[in-house]
Amino acid sequence: MGSALVIQTLFAAYVSPFFMNWVNNENPQGKPIKGSHLVLALAFMALVISCSPIYGYSPVLSAFMAGTFLPREGRVSKWVVGKINYLLTTIFYPIFFFWMGYEAVFKDFQPGHLGHGEATIGKVTGTVISGKLLGFNWPESVALGLLLTTKGHFHIYLAIAAKTAGKTSTSTSTVMVIAIFFTVVHAPSVVAQIIKRARKRVPTHRMSLQLLDPSSELRILLCLNGPQNVRTTINFIEISRGTVDPGIVVYVTDMIELTDEIAATLVKEEGVDTMTVTHTGVKEMRDQVTTAVQAYVGESGEGITLRRLLALSTFNGLPQDICILAEDSMVALIILPFHKVQRPDGTLDNGHSGFRYVNRKVLKNAPCSVGILVDRGLGLIEKLPRACDHSVSVAVIFIGGKDDREALAYAGRVARHSGVKLTVIRFLVDASSEAATRPGNYTVSRSEKEEEMKLDDECFASFYERHVSCGQVAYMEKHLANSAETYTTLRALDGQYSLIIVGREKSEFGFDVWDE
Repeated sequence: MGSALVIQTLFAAYVSPFFMNWVNNENPQGKPIKGSHLVLALAFMALVISCSPIYGYSPVLSAFMAGTFLPREGRVSKWVVGKINYLLTTIFYPIFFFWMGYEAVFKDFQPGHLGHGEATIGKVTGTVISGKLLGFNWPESVALGLLLTTKGHFHIYLAIAAKTAGKTSTSTSTVMVIAIFFTVVHAPSVVAQIIKRARKRVPTHRMSLQLLDPSSELRILLCLNGPQNVRTTINFIEISRGTVDPGIVVYVTDMIELTDEIAATLVKEEGVDTMTVTHTGVKEMRDQVTTAVQAYVGESGEGITLRRLLALSTFNGLPQDICILAEDSMVALIILPFHKVQRPDGTLDNGHSGFRYVNRKVLKNAPCSVGILVDRGLGLIEKLPRACDHSVSVAVIFIGGKDDREALAYAGRVARHSGVKLTVIRFLVDASSEAATRPGNYTVSRSEKEEEMKLDDECFASFYERHVSCGQVAYMEKHLANSAETYTTLRALDGQYSLIIVGREKSEFGFDVWDE
């Protein structure tokens, strides 16, 4: 019998992850799980669970061993856990509590068998003392102590097992279950209070590329609104990847408007707070995007971690969904596609008013830096080279301001790509020009302006020392007198670079915000 348990353990430990990962890879997020794969997964779990009971071992032990070695992540595991929780909360627990209440005789309760109050006081006291020694405030220590007293399914099982084994009476087991219930009641309010206090202490500044440690991975939420953005998306990932270590994490997110037709095809998975999109057009579009991006990552994606997300909502709700995804994913940069598309003759069409609204709202409310990706030729490049030939020309324009400092921080990542020739172009105001002497129409004090210029100089000096002085990045200066010269100079750059990186606000030269 012992050999049967050993064989089951080894089989579950080595075969289960391989099989379940194969099922998960064949059924990506956003698509319904194939029925044949689901049947195979359930049959496999039943096989693993039913081995040792044949030889006399407890079914509970067999199920525990099988669950221990199943992968924690993946759709199958989440589906199984969701179904089990659904059965417990919908069917088992109502019947169980009804039976426990029916069988209970409280006059026969044996209080000596229950030490819930002593256990709670002991854990809270011990946590407060430990917290005092470690420098924690006593409210946090009390909250942690109360969370330590929380009990769940396993403890209810122990109460039933004690009754079955004859160690306690039915009444005592019932009161034990009731006590377990009271250990769970306070948990939501305690956790909510901890989160509330934590949020008050979190810094209020937005995540930015300037504050990101260069040795840490870059996390990007890269949005697209159709297969037409795929090639541009792949090329953007390529130039942003930097070095293999620390690498880059890219959350490729499909932005899809929720219409009545799509809403009618949504299927809610019971027990799981997710919706499955069964609309044929949406599924085909997502499959096309996923196949193209995964093919790129599989071929030349060393150091790239790919994640797939979906923002499905009306245009009024899409900005909030994108901001929530960015906050949950802890990204430092959101990239949105421009609402206009380039025509074959090089001009831009009239654009999509819905996606324009989304871009404007995300720019205003995002918890991190936001970039608008305007495809003026980047998507026409079939494959960016990796050889040290600098065949792809990229420019970053630095005029001044916090947005340009962010653009310069991102350009530092692009400069690490061996196939990119990066040029930084700094626009400077002539001392005798009208722009340098006029007061301007923006409401900032002289001291604030001087502080902003100081930050610009420090940021640019740091970038120059790291990238320009060693010859990695080319440098160019443009001395301008007014906004008209700025506009003319920018127009002259058209066609010279595959990508131009530039900040948004430009009040220094008369542009409050870049014109489209």
